[in-house]
Amino acid sequence: MAVLAAAPGPVRRAVAAVTDAAPAQPVAAATPTAAACTPAPLERRAGAVIMVGMPGVTRADDPLAKEVVALGVSGVFLAAGNVQNPGQVRDLTTGLRALAGRPLLVSTDEESGRVAATRAVVGEGPSPRRLARQRTPEQVRELAAEIGRDLHRVGIDLDFAPLVDLDDGPSGQVIGDRSFSKDPATTTRYAGAFAEGLSAGGVTPTIKHFPGHGRSAADSHRGSSTVPASLEELETTDLAPFQQLIERGAPVVMMNHLDYAALDPALPASLSPKAYALLRSLGFQGVAVTDSLGMGAVNLRWDFPEAAVRAIEAGADSAFATDGNQAKRMRAAIVAAVRSGRISEQRLNEAAARLTALAGGDPVALTCTAASKVAFPAG
Repeated sequence: MAVLAAAPGPVRRAVAAVTDAAPAQPVAAATPTAAACTPAPLERRAGAVIMVGMPGVTRADDPLAKEVVALGVSGVFLAAGNVQNPGQVRDLTTGLRALAGRPLLVSTDEESGRVAATRAVVGEGPSPRRLARQRTPEQVRELAAEIGRDLHRVGIDLDFAPLVDLDDGPSGQVIGDRSFSKDPATTTRYAGAFAEGLSAGGVTPTIKHFPGHGRSAADSHRGSSTVPASLEELETTDLAPFQQLIERGAPVVMMNHLDYAALDPALPASLSPKAYALLRSLGFQGVAVTDSLGMGAVNLRWDFPEAAVRAIEAGADSAFATDGNQAKRMRAAIVAAVRSGRISEQRLNEAAARLTALAGGDPVALTCTAASKVAFPAG
């Protein structure tokens, strides 16, 4: 597999177009399947573009679990505090889906290594950096397939992994040993193997954090930071693994919260129309999800409702927050933004359709907009 730098022409032209572009409009036009189609109520469609965590929830009858499911969120996120043992997680996910009465994504953050929300289910694992140094891609594929099977058995169907950021700095930095390698080709091989393994195990992988977090040692959980690199520099390094894995069918991309001088110096990528335009210019057809909107790089500048509106307006398909207590306010803000014309119904329907398709639901029944689930090959 050739890395991006080996054939930069088409991508370089796309990158140049993004540099000169006005803020992005919705990339894929809504496609009603019938003139008489009536979409679901606005509140339902607004809920469908939200994904949230449930701090402290371990049972489906918890009041917060009931609230977020009733709001119509597309998915829930399980952090370490939601995970006690395999049986408990299976009961939780089964109960949540029974409450929902509709397809519901259940996601987690299992990268192997120090970011591993589901150790109680899958056990301890080596860091991605160690995997790339000590194992072959085929061995990593098998490890990820085992992780995928374990997650699938307890009802988790979306993993916010693998990370494709480039970093060879100190292990404990915000990226550090979470990165497979500083080298784009090595990262592409190993992240691709990990994604294939998850897919083979029955779990949808996510590549993150677009357009690459490795150039910044700042922790976006704490505050904002600006990446000064030009788009040409990003193209030959940070963007290369994303480009290759998108070409292979990456179904989900997570956007980071860094500011990029070459895109929108005053906006994090997760809220930047130009960052989403850049992502789509690489041929991405799947679901674009923000990193958690509760992280300091966003939340110290915009409260959850405004951040959710900005994300969907910019091109996100899912506004993600680890604190489900914010879901009601986020949904209300999105509804208000659509009613005021700030977010077009086409943009909302496009996002809701992609999320619904990813969850295994009927996007046309919800939005009158067709969308197909994008799938990574299982290898």
